[in-house]
Amino acid sequence: MTATNGAVHPLPYDTYREAIARETLRFTEAVQAADPATPVPSCPGWTVADLTRHVGSLQRWFATLLTQLVQEPPRSRDIELGLPERAEDYPQWVAAGVPGVAAVLRDTDPDAPMWTWGEDGYARFWARRMLFETLVHRVDAERAVGLPGDIDPVLAADGVDEFLVNLPYAGLFAPGVTKLRGDGETLAFRCQDSDGPAAEEWRVRLEQDGFRPVPPADHEADASAPVTAAVRGHAADLLLLLYGRRSHQDPVFEVSGQAAVLDNWFAHTAF
Repeated sequence: MTATNGAVHPLPYDTYREAIARETLRFTEAVQAADPATPVPSCPGWTVADLTRHVGSLQRWFATLLTQLVQEPPRSRDIELGLPERAEDYPQWVAAGVPGVAAVLRDTDPDAPMWTWGEDGYARFWARRMLFETLVHRVDAERAVGLPGDIDPVLAADGVDEFLVNLPYAGLFAPGVTKLRGDGETLAFRCQDSDGPAAEEWRVRLEQDGFRPVPPADHEADASAPVTAAVRGHAADLLLLLYGRRSHQDPVFEVSGQAAVLDNWFAHTAF
């Protein structure tokens, strides 16, 4: 896999389908023995119960969109969730939804055109989005209960790509994105994983009318416009950085270039 910055779906659809089930079960394992009132530090103001309800609800919502292959933005998100009355039962409720979600993903043509809020206007968008929504929240849950929260580097690298490709379209729920501007600066996120397919680089250019990912094919042509600021780290750390779970000032990152460009980026990209 190489960084796409504009190409769609760099991993096989079945990889997303299988990883969603795996990540969901890991999530439920992390929360099932936890006090529902346990705070989740990476989601300020949320408890384990809040996080668990969110994950289960979102997966069922995405599955509904895929089942209906909706062609226009939904006017309502009201669906039958079957949410248990007791927060202690939320983990089993999330786990009980795994077979249904897997069936929807299995029965859906990934190349079916449908409404999405991101760049890729096909059903496969929602499988990729569901994976990283689940994976990041699985890490949230594990760390809330004292577990390390490891991330497969190949999935992490794909998650970095998915985040950056779709971020320009995320203003509906991340309004700061619509105000992210610049004067032609280029920001680079560099993966330092030394082996395998996760050794990549992603670039984003900030313009006066917004920002856009720079496709890898344009990197060489961009040589005359040097990178203004860069963050280098392992794919898993870069993914958590983009999702606001780490700071670019953490010692795990090697930062270079203009600090003001990085500050501008992170001030507007809360997701």
